[in-house]
Amino acid sequence: MDIIKKFGEIVGDKALEDPEKARKLLLTGYRLQDKRLGFFPDKRLPASGRYVARVVMENIIQALAKPEEAALVSIFVPGELLMAAGMTPYSVETMSCFLAGTKCQQVFLDQMEEAGFPETMCSYHRVFLGAALAGLVPKPKCTIYTNLACDGNMMTFPYLKEKYGVPGFYIDVPYEKNQESIQYVAHQLRDLKKFLEDVNKKKISKEDLKEVVAKSNQGAAYYQRQISLRKDHDPVSTLTNDLYGMFMCHLLAGSEESLEYTRLLYKDVKKAPRGEGPRILWMHMMPLFQEAVIDIFNYSSYIHIGACDFVADGFRLMEEADPYEALAGKMVHSIYNGSIKERIQYNWDLAKEIDADGGLLFAHWGCKNIIGASSLVKNALEERGLATMVLDGDGCDPANTSDGQVSTRLQAYLEMLEEKRKEN
Repeated sequence: MDIIKKFGEIVGDKALEDPEKARKLLLTGYRLQDKRLGFFPDKRLPASGRYVARVVMENIIQALAKPEEAALVSIFVPGELLMAAGMTPYSVETMSCFLAGTKCQQVFLDQMEEAGFPETMCSYHRVFLGAALAGLVPKPKCTIYTNLACDGNMMTFPYLKEKYGVPGFYIDVPYEKNQESIQYVAHQLRDLKKFLEDVNKKKISKEDLKEVVAKSNQGAAYYQRQISLRKDHDPVSTLTNDLYGMFMCHLLAGSEESLEYTRLLYKDVKKAPRGEGPRILWMHMMPLFQEAVIDIFNYSSYIHIGACDFVADGFRLMEEADPYEALAGKMVHSIYNGSIKERIQYNWDLAKEIDADGGLLFAHWGCKNIIGASSLVKNALEERGLATMVLDGDGCDPANTSDGQVSTRLQAYLEMLEEKRKEN
């Protein structure tokens, strides 16, 4: 019997009858899992993988148990300001990942369909909105979001702000990557600092923010150092643990936990042996529950994901003179902002740095940002010599993917990479 699936079904059914009890049940399950991770860590993973699994789990528990101390945020909101404010980042995307991992997402997807939300909307947002409509996910202290990368934010956050009746803040990031854009975003981030002070009834000193930004830079430096070692070192990992890196480089950026994660990751990569199989540059999100992909990459000592552009870009080094301009520069210069040509160049440089044999771009259902650019990325990278596959799928909704088709395409792609390696 699949215990997780059974637990997810119980949570989903209970959410429609009594959302408070369903939330308590969900919290109990997550707390038990946290205890298990503490007493019986996954020994197949290196220290950084075991550590980050507990950090993210405890953040989810904190958001569910004490929502009055949490800000509901989109993934690209600068976590450094939240760390300086002492607030818990309560992420739409991360919570949806956990609900999908608990296998209770279908109830909430159905809820969204009945409410009339479009099926073409990002499933991460549809799962969270469905859970919000059911009353499973609690009311946060405030909402903070940005237009950076995800168009779903522009529907989800105004709706949730209205539904919950909480204060909200929006960060507008211009398309142009120049000093004027950085100044414009920095001005908004200064306003965000005042917003957080008003909401949280706690002052944020410039010294505290500078310290958090400096800590964020230290973490970015460790992350960049381990990237430079990836040509000759391939630690064992899982898609879930690689995805946790996205959480650490954005929402918990500037925290002691994020810094410790990058320290441990650097040590793990440094002592890991070189693998015998192909090394992959992963682009965009990762499908946590898609068995055909999990079977190939999870705990593999043969094939390795050398880097993910989403995470590598998030651990971006910043100028520290003015913390607001530093954070604004990180947002403006994100590869998810501006021309797709810059993202292509970034990925090409990253592929060369890790000595990638191939590139794999996950085209998540409903993500207009990546679906519209996927063929451009693939063609441009292949013209430069990097064999690239576009993997269509869904990070949360199994109805939008086919394991059989994905498995066949992935196996054919990996066989092609093996042939190229032999030729070389």
